[in-house]
Amino acid sequence: MDKARVIMKALEERRLVVGGHVFLTDPSISEAMASFGYDFIWIDAEHGPFDKEKLLAHVVAANGAGAAAIVRVASNDAAVIKPVLEMGVDGIIVPMVCSRLEAERAVAACRYPPEGIRGFGPRRANRYGMIPLDEYLRGAEASLLRIVQIEHVDAVRDLEGILEVEGLSAVIIGPNDLSASIGKLGQLRHPEVAALCERIVRLCKLRGKPCGVSVGPGDRDWISYWLELGVDFISCGDDISFLAEGAARTIGFIREGAR
Repeated sequence: MDKARVIMKALEERRLVVGGHVFLTDPSISEAMASFGYDFIWIDAEHGPFDKEKLLAHVVAANGAGAAAIVRVASNDAAVIKPVLEMGVDGIIVPMVCSRLEAERAVAACRYPPEGIRGFGPRRANRYGMIPLDEYLRGAEASLLRIVQIEHVDAVRDLEGILEVEGLSAVIIGPNDLSASIGKLGQLRHPEVAALCERIVRLCKLRGKPCGVSVGPGDRDWISYWLELGVDFISCGDDISFLAEGAARTIGFIREGAR
């Protein structure tokens, strides 16, 4: 079973799915993160300095080590999304989707006609032609997670419309930008921010749409808050944070010992 289907099956069975972020460009990082036990690797082409060649190497590395490879693209643009799809990714995350219309555009970019506008030119996506055309087309829809990121108050206002978009697999919350959209950047525990987050999760549960969140690894109370809220999947921890935490812990121990 391909990795996107494994993720969707886990979500349908109410089993928590756990992912981790990768920002640095060495593909061995995605391989290592996958080897550590993450269900999926979030390869960040929005904020990370990835070119297409590096992206492909990360996708291959994550898959080779057993994890689904999900790429957050830089923008909601079919021309940006298309070459990433051809890399045979297991999922696409489209950032800053603020309306039903924008969600429809994102999903359409990931689907072949007549349902969407994706141009035909699979490379790794159909294993370089080794998957017969009819077989590939039959499975293409179920082999890709189409995820939009809810990270603006406007998206929350139009969330019911967004959740109605045919072909949308899931939504994922971006708490930092969501807080910024109401003038409270970084105030993630502010009651107004919490109310927006809780509304997103509640509406997703009512509509039967998987809902996830992207958070850092440092605050266990914050992680527990999301687990108690009932998110279906969580992307938590990243290469840079793990380096920073490990370095700070080791250097602190050494300096304390030296004193």
